[in-house]
Amino acid sequence: MKNIGVVTSGGDAPGMNAAIRAVVRIAYSKDLRVLGFERGWEGLLTNTLSQLTPRSVGGIIQLGGTILRTSRCPQFRKREGIEKAAETLASNNVSGLAVIGGNGSFKAALELSRETDTLIVGVPATIDNDVFGTDETIGFDTAVNTAVTEIDKIRDTAISHERIFIVEVMGRTRGFLASTVGLTVGAEVILVPEVKYKKETIFKTIKQNSAKGKRSGIIVAAEGVGDTRKIAREIEENTGAEVRLSILGYAQRGGNPTARSRLLASLFANKAVELLSNGQGNRIVGLQKGRMTSTALEKACKTEKPLDLSLLRLASILAT
Repeated sequence: MKNIGVVTSGGDAPGMNAAIRAVVRIAYSKDLRVLGFERGWEGLLTNTLSQLTPRSVGGIIQLGGTILRTSRCPQFRKREGIEKAAETLASNNVSGLAVIGGNGSFKAALELSRETDTLIVGVPATIDNDVFGTDETIGFDTAVNTAVTEIDKIRDTAISHERIFIVEVMGRTRGFLASTVGLTVGAEVILVPEVKYKKETIFKTIKQNSAKGKRSGIIVAAEGVGDTRKIAREIEENTGAEVRLSILGYAQRGGNPTARSRLLASLFANKAVELLSNGQGNRIVGLQKGRMTSTALEKACKTEKPLDLSLLRLASILAT
């Protein structure tokens, strides 16, 4: 193996740059050249790439986002797009490809693996933390800390004005971010897509808290649970509480990666390059029970990572 490629695809996550840096420098230590494909899968369709060197990735470990940039690429979902990407890899003599991203990126990588001899290894980087095969993904810790910092400020206002605040965090289909954030900010209610909630239960909780002397509260809701504006109105109508909504939005994806996210980026990249240099592909790297491991790419794509519901139960007890 002489050339390996690296691509950042899908939604950006804090720590992607740290992962790019680590892939490049570890690869060079093994006498491998690294080609960076730009704007996600689009770079493989348009053959837009640049050679990355240990010097060109200097000073990026602390930066959010991705220096390779990323984009949504509908063409890659078509067979012609996959075939074109395979041709690009072959024409550039790319023997291995590190794909830094989440589930969507890995599903696309799985399709590509069926059309190319290039070895592919996935490096999990997503604030959703929903990739099967790893207990934690690059960027998750940073996103949690970003949300916690903002909600701590919101609680100050909630207490001062005696209000209920619904804080919407990211998570269209999964509630890993919401459950962890909710527990660590002391939220009275946590809403996640995996658990169907009853409005009456929320109303009852707020009324009971009021009866106990609580005049404010925090509800952390993943965006996938539904219209949080409607939920806020219904709570006001059924409890008499004053309710405000705060949507944290894309700030959760940005910012300087925490030490934890940088550490995972370095460890994951090291494992990914190790697999590629040893002729192993079609896998994703991960951290399981404190150990660096790898999982078959197909299994990771077809298996849903379970949400730890015990966090919700613990949060409920702690919020009494």
